[in-house]
Amino acid sequence: MLKNYLKIAWRNIIKSKIYSMINILGLAIGITVAMLIGLWIWDEVSYDHYHANHKQLAQLMTVFIDNDGSKNTTSHAVAMPIGEELRSKYRSNFKNISMASWNFGHVMTVGDTKITGEGMWVESGFPSMFSLKMVKGNSNALNDPSSVLISASIAKALFGNESAMDKIIRFDNKYELKVAGVFEDLPQNTTLSSTKILLPWKKYVTTEDGLKRAATQWNNHSWQCFVQVDAAANFAKIDGLIRNAAMVHKNARTDGREEALLHPMDKWRLYSEFKDGRAEAGRIRFVWLFGVIGVFVLLLACINFMNLSTARSENRAKEVGIRKTVGSVKSQLVGQFLSESVLVAFLSFVLSIGMAVSLLSVFNKLADKSIHIPWSNGAFWLAAILFTLITGLISGSYPALYLSRFEPIKVLKGTFRAGKYASLPRKILVVIQFAFSIALIIGTIIVYKQIQYAQNRPVNYDKSGLITVYMTTPDLQGHYDALRTDLMATGAVANMAESSSPTTAVFANQIGFEWEGKDPGTLPAFGTIGVTLDFGKTIGWQLKEGRDFSKDFSTDSLAMILNEAAVRQINMKRDIVGQTIKWNDKKYTVVGIIKDMVMESPYQPVNPTIFTYDPGSASVINLKMKPGIGIKDALSKIEVVFKKYNPAASFDYSFNDEDYSRKFADEQRVGRLATFFTVLAILISCLGLFGLASFVAEQRKKEIGVRKVLGASVLNLWQMLSKEFVLLVSISCLIAIPFAWYYLSHWLKQYDYKTTLSWWIFIVSGAGALLIALLTISFQAIKAAIANPVKALRSE
Repeated sequence: MLKNYLKIAWRNIIKSKIYSMINILGLAIGITVAMLIGLWIWDEVSYDHYHANHKQLAQLMTVFIDNDGSKNTTSHAVAMPIGEELRSKYRSNFKNISMASWNFGHVMTVGDTKITGEGMWVESGFPSMFSLKMVKGNSNALNDPSSVLISASIAKALFGNESAMDKIIRFDNKYELKVAGVFEDLPQNTTLSSTKILLPWKKYVTTEDGLKRAATQWNNHSWQCFVQVDAAANFAKIDGLIRNAAMVHKNARTDGREEALLHPMDKWRLYSEFKDGRAEAGRIRFVWLFGVIGVFVLLLACINFMNLSTARSENRAKEVGIRKTVGSVKSQLVGQFLSESVLVAFLSFVLSIGMAVSLLSVFNKLADKSIHIPWSNGAFWLAAILFTLITGLISGSYPALYLSRFEPIKVLKGTFRAGKYASLPRKILVVIQFAFSIALIIGTIIVYKQIQYAQNRPVNYDKSGLITVYMTTPDLQGHYDALRTDLMATGAVANMAESSSPTTAVFANQIGFEWEGKDPGTLPAFGTIGVTLDFGKTIGWQLKEGRDFSKDFSTDSLAMILNEAAVRQINMKRDIVGQTIKWNDKKYTVVGIIKDMVMESPYQPVNPTIFTYDPGSASVINLKMKPGIGIKDALSKIEVVFKKYNPAASFDYSFNDEDYSRKFADEQRVGRLATFFTVLAILISCLGLFGLASFVAEQRKKEIGVRKVLGASVLNLWQMLSKEFVLLVSISCLIAIPFAWYYLSHWLKQYDYKTTLSWWIFIVSGAGALLIALLTISFQAIKAAIANPVKALRSE
């Protein structure tokens, strides 16, 4: 029976080539979209699963508590003593604990070879905690403070095909460490994918006096802490035990209040946004968004199948009548029509595999991923086959039930008519198709409008020609004046300054500031940046009141410049310029106020920030290039100077405007993916509309012939054939617009700095969809209108 079903199904597909092609292509596009989205979602939900212990690993977070009890700030940064505190008092709750520095670039030198790679200072248990796959050596080698672990790619870059084991590498022109192990490079879908070097924590904390002092400083939150719990452990239970681990050593009135919180690794990727001290949101919203889009795009393709199958019902009516007459029961007819839809779905699946392979490189570029189709994974093929079978059953369910209920007597007598309301379900499905497509168009426009709005936000400093160079070795420190003189002498540099943070981030936040009129019960935090005298002139910040730092004032070593947000937070009743602020037992004088510079998220309010003259804290060199000079020529001149003072390191730099643009990366990826899926959704909808328009023109060809004979123009006939579809798309607009407005208004609420939902977006989206629909319909409508009426009427 099944063989017979499939044979008849194949004959019907071959017989109606145009409609079959539309169905197969439409379903193939829908399955391709669902497949790509499915692979993207799997990549997201399996993030960090490379680590065998991912269910047991967590990062320790610090939740800072305001005076009113609110938990507005949750940070990855912890105080250095917290690691030892957990070991000594809570050891039974943890399988392993590792303190770590941040991931920074390090200069590596072997002979004449110099490269830069990112790495962390970690405790000896870190490699085994994260189950790094050792190519050579031992994961416990960091017990030796003279050892280092490097990735396979770093080993290849430094030593080629030679073994890296036991070779000496000079780091940052400061430390010489022996390679004690080589680990497999971490894949892209891991949080630590950029980590290529693991340096010994023991070496790190015994190198400088500042780090030695930090071992007992509970207010210095500058490090990371990772923990591994027992497999059966409950993270929430441990949170309750360690919540006040730091406060035992702190004075809440003078040091502020904080709580410890464990952030499980399985939530790092999807739940990275904290509210009230809990991880509640993040990229999970994108997973849901694209999951919904994938389901709806596939449904659009299924709707095409349903529409074309039921629209052509009269052509299959006699077949149904004869089958029922010779004894076929309804279940057999349903089986026949479902077998046709399943066959179409499997043909579509075969085509979709080819489409997915050809689109995968483009999709990976849009999504910034390295997804691949798991050809050898049996679970993938089983899921794909089941998915295709379900798709076939869904798309064929309504046509099967609709066609199998025809009455044989009416059909064979020729009195069968589809009925006055037979086309109503098809119209509803067309409306649903275009409503979803229009909503996607509106959403895509809003995403790009939000990105554009944030990009056009005044940053209140001059990004053009600004270059950032990080001091990766100590060689650049202590040569400020000489370095600046030589750089200015190249003719390529207009100005140069140093700072403790780049203009695209604030590395330090501090408390403990006191001023006249301050509420003694509050402990406000400020971003703090130490700069050299020429910092403001170099970056072109905008002075609002007072003056800039100047070498003409010897007292500027105890001077402060505040941004507008800091002035609002201090809320002094008098003019703040000239007033005194006490910090770290020193009295600073406020000499100027600058406009708020956008240094962190362009979507959020600017944080209160204080700038002090502190050249000793500098870790970043800021260069302002002279306008009108070729970038390549300017960089080559600048590189010569840096080689002079920093011969052990390569000249690594970044353009400020490019660094700032990366802040929009997530939203831009969402926009690009939304555009990609919107185009495919519109294509599927237009395929269905094309098929329906073709069928309607075919059904009404005799009517069209009569009208042409009686004098109807091509324009009249085009209007007659188009008006029904135009009405349906117009109804789709009325449904899509309020739905899109509601969803997008909620989406925009996550941003403090956001665009508005302008009325023109909805009008343009609806008009665009209507125009696309008209172009799709017009091909068939005009083709039917200009056809020779004799061919349609010669049999009458």
